[in-house]
Amino acid sequence: MSDLATLEAELNKMILDGKGPEAFEKFYAEDVVMQEPTDPPRVGKEANRKAENDFYGNIEEFHGAKLLASVVGDGVTFSEWSYDFKLKGQPRVELNQVSRRQWKNGQIVHERFYYHRGS
Repeated sequence: MSDLATLEAELNKMILDGKGPEAFEKFYAEDVVMQEPTDPPRVGKEANRKAENDFYGNIEEFHGAKLLASVVGDGVTFSEWSYDFKLKGQPRVELNQVSRRQWKNGQIVHERFYYHRGS
């Protein structure tokens, strides 16, 4: 479990350092499945890379990210985040999110995000 704690800490540090796309390339498996709260799962690194690039490319202003908590279990990690950003053409958002990551052989094979989209 300590190896997983090291991987999780490195991933979270990269996110905090504004290196989300680089972290995606380093830590996510080719067959990764990612899922937003109520959306269908996105399967495969290419489909998820496109979604990640679309999201990052749509950020107009980024006001910060804060890691609130991180927990490591047997093959799974959870991290709680607070984000403050503005997407193009939309109002500024303060978003609290939990990311649940399932790991295998040092890579994330499944990630699900939990947050409320708000109106």
